[in-house]
Order: sequence, then structure tokens, then C-alpha cells
Amino acid sequence: MAKPKRTTFPGHKVTATVRSVKGKCSWGHEEGDTFNINCQDTAGLCGMFYHDIFPYIAMLQFGGGLPEEWGGPDVVTVVCVDRTNRVTLELCRENE
Repeated sequence: MAKPKRTTFPGHKVTATVRSVKGKCSWGHEEGDTFNINCQDTAGLCGMFYHDIFPYIAMLQFGGGLPEEWGGPDVVTVVCVDRTNRVTLELCRENE
């Protein structure tokens, strides 16, 4: 696999934390895993999950946000499409 040519990306840093796993994730994610993710780097997520959450990653990376009553502008909770082996991630924008 080719190594990324960039190590820095535009916008805010977005951190993903695995909050729970129902069953066994086929990609090996476990509760408590934490990793950086952005619009240019899937951070090891399967394509289906990354595809579903891409709009939220872009929103957080480039300054958008959800209303306070939905959890606030800097945090989004997302769930994998595999309902048998459901992974729940918390995406958090780090304001530097």
C-alpha cells in the first residue's frame, strides 16, 4: 500500500473514539480505540462506514457543527451500518 504523501491536512483535527462494539467488528475495532480521521485519510475504517460518516467528518474538519440540542457543534456520534456487529464512534473536533 502506498504511503500518504501528506502528513498534515487543512482544517480542524478530528478524533474518532470507539464508544461501543456490539458483536465483533470485522475490521478489528474495539471499544476505547482512538484515532485521527479526516476527509483525506480513512484511518482504517471500512469503506461502508467511512462513506456513511464522510459528511460529518467534513463538517467537523471544515468548521461546521450541529445544534447544541443535538450534542453541540464539536461532537457527533455515528453508528456503523452493520447492525449485527455495530460499532459506535464519537467524532470530536479539536479546536486548536
